[in-house]
Amino acid sequence: MGNRFFLYKSAVVASLAGFLFGFDTVVISGAEQSVQALWQLDSTLHGLAISMALWGTVLGSLIGGWPTEYLGRRTTLLWIGILYLISAFGSALAPDVYIFMISRFIGGLGIGISTVAAPLFISEIAPPKYRGRLAGMFQFNIVFGILVAFLSNSLLAGIGEHAWRWMLGVEAIPALLFAVFCLGIPESPRWLIIRKNDLQGGMNIFRKTNPELNEQELKLLVQEVEATGSRKQKAGKFFSRRLLTPILLAFFIAFFNQMSGINAILYFAPRIFQMTGLEAQTALLQSVGIGITNLVFTFAGLWLIDRLGRRTLLYIGSFGYILSLGLTAWAFSSQTYGIVPFTIFFFIAAHAVGQGAVIWVFISEIFPNRQRAFGQSLGSFTHWFFAALITLFFPVMADAMAPEVIFSIFCGMMVLQLVWVKFFVPETKGIPLEELEKEL
Repeated sequence: MGNRFFLYKSAVVASLAGFLFGFDTVVISGAEQSVQALWQLDSTLHGLAISMALWGTVLGSLIGGWPTEYLGRRTTLLWIGILYLISAFGSALAPDVYIFMISRFIGGLGIGISTVAAPLFISEIAPPKYRGRLAGMFQFNIVFGILVAFLSNSLLAGIGEHAWRWMLGVEAIPALLFAVFCLGIPESPRWLIIRKNDLQGGMNIFRKTNPELNEQELKLLVQEVEATGSRKQKAGKFFSRRLLTPILLAFFIAFFNQMSGINAILYFAPRIFQMTGLEAQTALLQSVGIGITNLVFTFAGLWLIDRLGRRTLLYIGSFGYILSLGLTAWAFSSQTYGIVPFTIFFFIAAHAVGQGAVIWVFISEIFPNRQRAFGQSLGSFTHWFFAALITLFFPVMADAMAPEVIFSIFCGMMVLQLVWVKFFVPETKGIPLEELEKEL
């Protein structure tokens, strides 16, 4: 157990990048109205100020492959903590809207890079049979961070006119802890072997993270990892026929993740509940219900991911999506508004067990060792690009279309996801990364 502790500790620390990601994303919801009033922002500047973190995230996910590949996984995670720290202090102490926007953008960069570096690091240190649930802790921590941000905002809401500064500034505490904890985790053994040609260093870390392997098996593992980083592999371009399968898999899992409407529903939950005639206060309360449902079912997804497999969870999630979105569309068209909160909770549960639990794990498994950082970056960028688009256009859609039309569109997209899972998605459960590389 002593040795297993080293593996769990390293994975938990890396997954805390997800906690900061979830917290940072949602914490702004408690501050946005105060910020608008304080600096008398028109709707354009207000929209820009609030979405600044999201654009930082898009850029961070796009460039996150470079530091992860060239500086190392551990160093990148440490810098993510520092970016969050700068963002927390800058946002809380901002004297004007421009410093505020720059600070939020820096936090967004941290989020974007964390979706590349953290799942990838965990995937590379974890033995195959634990890889799903350990890499999936990143998603669990995102959801936990979202819930803590909602609670933190509600606790700090009543402390006076500067409450919003405290809401944003309190993030400095977990950011500092995360940066300090990162000093105590190892570098990825696969990165050491392939990038640094440090076979002994890689072997020493594998020995700690795979206590059940004997010396002979460890040597074999190191040789396999070294072989995947051979000269032939080095020469390979990222966008090539050889990598077409993993590239398409990463693109489509991220694309369908957002086409379910998950971000629109998370960001605009009170507004959706108000469309059914609920009072604003009740609508806000229902939003906390979303946070709790998300947490419980993400935990269920983590428990199942190494037992049932990634593909099976995507199947379960797809059927859940289709049923819940179909029912929501029907409820709006037949004006059976009473069931909408329940169908939305059902939707969140389907997302948490399926796509939510699987996406970051799956993308971190399907690329070769040499190209994993850039593959993770591609999947991450696709996810955030479509998240930004949907967040941008959802209010326009909500004004232009009836709710049942919007939910029917999301439902139709999930029928397409089901077809994609059936015909194109391989199972990656319990297969060593080097073996997946040969298969894909």
